[in-house]
Amino acid sequence: MKLSLFLAFLINLIFMGHVMAYDEPQYKVLYSSQNIEIRQYAPMLIAQVYVDGDMDEASNKGFRLIASYIFGNNQSVTQSDPEKIAMTTPVTIEPQAEKIPMTAPVAIEPQSQEGNLVSSQKWRVHFVMPSQYTLANIPKPKDSSVQLKELPEQYFVALQYSGFNTAGKVQQRSHELQAWSKDQGLTIRSTAQLARYNPPWTLPMFRRNEILMEIAKPDLSKMKSAE
Repeated sequence: MKLSLFLAFLINLIFMGHVMAYDEPQYKVLYSSQNIEIRQYAPMLIAQVYVDGDMDEASNKGFRLIASYIFGNNQSVTQSDPEKIAMTTPVTIEPQAEKIPMTAPVAIEPQSQEGNLVSSQKWRVHFVMPSQYTLANIPKPKDSSVQLKELPEQYFVALQYSGFNTAGKVQQRSHELQAWSKDQGLTIRSTAQLARYNPPWTLPMFRRNEILMEIAKPDLSKMKSAE
């Protein structure tokens, strides 16, 4: 038993090193308090899909669709063969209203405490594309459900935690971040998003998860001091 745990530990260290080498969205930390940060994200290009189901079903569906695109189900703009796009982290999932707006980008209004991250049946799943790509040079998806979208500079509040993402934990962390944001006087512009940085075989203590909410540009001079 101890040997199995030790081997699992070593395997996770190897995969963690590989995952940590993946590109992540570029951002600047403007404020931090324990496990919560206010971030300024640089403009980015994402690949996104809208899928139905509960949180786990939607995550799996969305991941498969976008993974298929980045692993070659695309039309390169520079060569005749499909092009493989480097994997990035995190994989992000966000609940959607029943009617999906057709314009983009769209700021989605926050839901009530009862309309929560884990009970939705309609979701947006997205990957951030490597920074060398633009809409002009990135391979085009062959699957019409995969959409490419440019996002402008944005501000987010993020809460980081480890472990498995049970429905109860995700809901608890979402409420925690929402309460903290309101206490700090931040203007929330979106529903909560769940961002996962690790492959599914990662041991719980090594997992990096985040709850993120888009906010209006914060006035840092009015922030309360970290306790």
